[in-house]
Amino acid sequence: RFYRLLGSTSDHQIFLGRASRERDSDALNDMKHHHKLTVALCLIWASSILYGEMFAFWVPSLFTCSWPHHHLLKSDGVESDVKFTKVAIVTDPQLMDKTSFRLSSKTLALEVAQFYTDVNMRRSFFQSVLPFKPDVVLFLGDYFDGGPFLPEEEWYESLSRFKHVFGMNSQGQAGDVPTFYISGNHDIGYSRVASHKLDVISRYEKAFGSRNRRFMIGSTEFISIDAQAIDGNPQKELALEVWKFVQNVSSDAKSHPRVLLTHIPLYRPDQTPCGPHRASSVIDQRLWRHFKDQEVMYQNYITAESSKKLLELIKPTLVLSGHDHDQCTLTHKSEAGSVTEHTLGTISWQQGNLYPSFMLLSVPNAIHQNSSDQDNMLHTQLCFLPRQLFIYIWYLSLFVVTLLALLLWPNHGVSFLNNAADTISNVMKLSFLSDVTKEKNEDENCEYEMVWDAEGSMHLVKKVLQAPVKRQSDKSHVERGNAVMRSAARKNDIENVMDSNVGAGVSDPLMRSASKSRTKLVIQRVIRTIMMSIVIAAFNVPIYMMLLFKDWVEK
Repeated sequence: RFYRLLGSTSDHQIFLGRASRERDSDALNDMKHHHKLTVALCLIWASSILYGEMFAFWVPSLFTCSWPHHHLLKSDGVESDVKFTKVAIVTDPQLMDKTSFRLSSKTLALEVAQFYTDVNMRRSFFQSVLPFKPDVVLFLGDYFDGGPFLPEEEWYESLSRFKHVFGMNSQGQAGDVPTFYISGNHDIGYSRVASHKLDVISRYEKAFGSRNRRFMIGSTEFISIDAQAIDGNPQKELALEVWKFVQNVSSDAKSHPRVLLTHIPLYRPDQTPCGPHRASSVIDQRLWRHFKDQEVMYQNYITAESSKKLLELIKPTLVLSGHDHDQCTLTHKSEAGSVTEHTLGTISWQQGNLYPSFMLLSVPNAIHQNSSDQDNMLHTQLCFLPRQLFIYIWYLSLFVVTLLALLLWPNHGVSFLNNAADTISNVMKLSFLSDVTKEKNEDENCEYEMVWDAEGSMHLVKKVLQAPVKRQSDKSHVERGNAVMRSAARKNDIENVMDSNVGAGVSDPLMRSASKSRTKLVIQRVIRTIMMSIVIAAFNVPIYMMLLFKDWVEK
């Protein structure tokens, strides 16, 4: 018995050697499947990066947006030979600084946030706005985040960043496009701050021009006001300066359509609907004044009295505003008639709006005397920019899917035929369950013998046992055989114990070998995942970095 068990152990060793060779062959096939997987993931990542970092910013100019005057027909009262000046309007970039997150200057977190936000806005401006080839660019305020509170040196650093982001240092593209600016509360502060920091106003006007001004674009006059001071203390210099400017505009005869530019929107009642493009909930009016000098510390909208007065004195055809960071379109009623106001959303994805935007405005170069409605000659088109937050969420999701795919991908790949075969096999097993049971019963009368061929392959040969023939005379020996059966049972128990003891010694190495194989498989998968991840990164990181710095370098 001992030598027979020893021979059986040798047979197991030969079997394990055969299995080891088969595992090596399977490992080569696994590597081929995972190489294909790696190539597929590289291509998916490259496509995602190219779209998220470049192609997505081409979508507005190629597919989703166009100059509004291109859609006009003669039936709209517009002659086909009318020429238009194309105006692009941007608002609320609010470049990040130390006041954004209350971080000290030059910290790594702040530098990274500034860089990625600036790159995004630069891409938006150069790849989404400038491809429309505007004749004029309008900025509606809030160029910095903490403008009034930045020291002189840091303010000029932010100004340099602003010029770089929007191409004011460029030659032949953005630098040659006439640009006009209006002040925002994040540039000079509300009247409470501005009245105590006149040097802030001085440095702003030195860089961006007068806060209250009028200029012509095409056949239309644009009136920009310092909305932060208009509701301030009427006895103080800032508010008096704004209202004096408005009175001068009103005293002049209105010979051209007028557009009012104000950073803070005109008054609107609480919960006024803002149209289909509004993404966030409507913010109600909030106005905070300082208890001593009654200067404004914060406000959402210009007060109702000031708004009514502005509409009556300036008589604008159109009102353009920012400040709200979200889109809003509504109509104001005044003695001069109905006036539409467009509040533009921010161009920055970091300012609370998941759908940043800009606006295209078509201004006629000349007003024809036979036009039925001169005030309706201005046409606007709201354009949306890529949703940067969704792009980053897609990158993160793709990263997780990549790791799971490399770790859990089946060893032999994924095949439709294999899955179909497994399904059919399961159905057949359920359908012929009775046949399986029958086969099991037949197997009880069979034994299997291991046979090895010349190549060392093991085969199992099925042999049918001859069933003992029962005779009538056997019945007489039942009682007599009880003692013999008990004796045989004891003998069988002893042999079974011996077999189990020796068999346990044989099976323990097999169990340990199986456990080691599983551990080795896990380690191999982890190492393979790391190696494949390095390959994917080595292919795609250079593409990402090239696109990133291509858009940041001065053109």
